[in-house]
Amino acid sequence: MTWHPAFEAAAQAAAHRLGSVHLRVLADRLGAGWPEQAVRHAVPVPGFAEVAAAVLTARSVSGLSEREAAAYLRGLAAGHAQRSAATRVESVWSGPSTHPVPVRATAQVLTSLARSARTELLLMTYSATPYRPLLRALTEATARGVAVTVVVETVAGGAGALHGAEPAAAFADVPGVELWHWPVDRRSERPARMHAKIAVADRHALLVSSANLTQSGATRNIEAGLLVHGGSAPLRAAEHIAELQSRGVLTRLGAVG
Repeated sequence: MTWHPAFEAAAQAAAHRLGSVHLRVLADRLGAGWPEQAVRHAVPVPGFAEVAAAVLTARSVSGLSEREAAAYLRGLAAGHAQRSAATRVESVWSGPSTHPVPVRATAQVLTSLARSARTELLLMTYSATPYRPLLRALTEATARGVAVTVVVETVAGGAGALHGAEPAAAFADVPGVELWHWPVDRRSERPARMHAKIAVADRHALLVSSANLTQSGATRNIEAGLLVHGGSAPLRAAEHIAELQSRGVLTRLGAVG
């Protein structure tokens, strides 16, 4: 069977954006003949409806039957899951380096993840100040169509531990970036802070670090982290953030200056 290039492209984009688990759900709903609206909203996470709509449109244009398209998506999901199962872990450090013990630098890893992302980049940070190399990489990412989401703490959420400009202001000059936060009134216990520092690229690479997205965190301080390629950890991190968004634990942040 000859596959239409538009459908192949949409399916590949769906695999990178959704991961194997949600891609399989899309395939199963499509193969079972669910109505288009029900297929689009089969998984209540941000981005699923948009990706599913692109796949459904490409299927219609290609002339593939629902069963044929579902079979292709299931095979793609199985291959994606197999590739993702191979896991590689590296240590990542900020601060002084030692030649006898080579390690990845935090600044290098952050910009590399931003530049390599093809569909989706998720960042979480407690504090943030303008770090120009990262901001340039994020601007380049949004320009090529990558969905960039940054979850930040707020001065109010910091409850006296954060001072000066809002952390979100560090990303004000990045066009197209989506800013999210954990509203103070959604925190069942206080004080409670949004203290996570992670980066997830295409649900395939995950950086977990002690470093905030600041010049000092990326370069000057001694900070430590782990970079995980493949396996379930990057996907689960992205899915957890998406679930917090869909449940309203994390909400969109308005314009900042």
